[in-house]
Amino acid sequence: MNLLKKLKINHRPSSGALDLLKYIGPGLLVTVGFIDPGNWATNLAAGAEFGYALLWVVTFSSIMLIIIQHNVAHLGIVTGLCLAEATTKYMPPKISRPILASAVLASISTSLAEILGGAIALRMLFGIPIKAGAVIVTVACLIMLFSNTYKKIEKWIIMFVSIIGLFFLYELILVDVNWVEAARGWVTPTFPENSILIIMGVLGAVVMPHNLFLHSEVIQSREWNLENEAVIKKQLKYEFYDTLLAMTIGWAINSAMVILAASTFFQKHIVVDELDQAQQLLVPLVGNNAGIIFAEALLLAGISSTITSGIAGASIFAGFFGEAYQPKDVHTKIGMLLSFLPALLLIFVVGDPFRGLILSQMFLSVQLPITVFSQVYLTSSKKVMGKYANSKSTNVVLLTLGGLVTILNIVLLISLF
Repeated sequence: MNLLKKLKINHRPSSGALDLLKYIGPGLLVTVGFIDPGNWATNLAAGAEFGYALLWVVTFSSIMLIIIQHNVAHLGIVTGLCLAEATTKYMPPKISRPILASAVLASISTSLAEILGGAIALRMLFGIPIKAGAVIVTVACLIMLFSNTYKKIEKWIIMFVSIIGLFFLYELILVDVNWVEAARGWVTPTFPENSILIIMGVLGAVVMPHNLFLHSEVIQSREWNLENEAVIKKQLKYEFYDTLLAMTIGWAINSAMVILAASTFFQKHIVVDELDQAQQLLVPLVGNNAGIIFAEALLLAGISSTITSGIAGASIFAGFFGEAYQPKDVHTKIGMLLSFLPALLLIFVVGDPFRGLILSQMFLSVQLPITVFSQVYLTSSKKVMGKYANSKSTNVVLLTLGGLVTILNIVLLISLF
């Protein structure tokens, strides 16, 4: 049974702008997955190769993410269960267990990419070898997860995301941006020659399996009485504002990455395909401060996304036992370790960071359709959602987006070979 139901908390939310602020937070934890090191790589490649032309992909992917994440958050609000718990409760074990087992593998793959991103940033800043940096990032994130509550972690993540945003705002001030071209790029779909792979990369990296489990879990961290119909309706309303705000911030930061690359590398006809290379090239083009700030922002992104990946992994593993995420519970702790330690081991085995990122993308590509269509099945079921089940039109939209994401990831998976 969910912890919130056990506590029987009877807080009554007040109305007004201050009430809305109480709901801000869960979406920002999900946003971290939208600005993780994998997104950095694809965004920088998009801007360096095609200038402002592919900014529309960031806009489209943000809209797509709002719809899918909004839907899975509804599952958490209406049922009081996260996606993992609902999968265990409403699907037979022969189906639910393989789904969750594959989700655990996806969480490990995600942690692999996030830890690598933080390790690459430490190498940029301090010359620390990748393997040593990976250990530092892993230990630091485990300490934060074992010693902090949801609310404290939310505050840390909000602070990190804010700093990352400010860093990119500062970097944009340093470069000469053609805002007219940028504005056109945001709303005008174009397909420059040889751009399809980059377009699919940007879109395919947006919806990640662990974020779907994460959002349905963290939305329950708000202590409102879930048995009150009026409160549920208010949660459903304010959750959308939270998701919209968070994804808009993600849109802005991802756009800033593309614009930065377009205003520097594209103008100099420099192709960038590695994060280290981008940081090194920014120094002679923009100045030493820009290179340092770029690496610092990447470090914050790597740590933040590693933390949220750990929460997601813990939530998935606890879901095997029909339990919610609870930092003091043994299943939650095992889930965190299960998400991080195999990922760290793979970093030591694989050695090459770039190959490690490819490996992680491969597992995510295989598992993502399983999570997306499991979510749609649950949120469209009246047995699960009651009167809040998806409408037919909502299902059409979700299935279309799920199919699109699936096709993108299959093509990306094929392209890796």
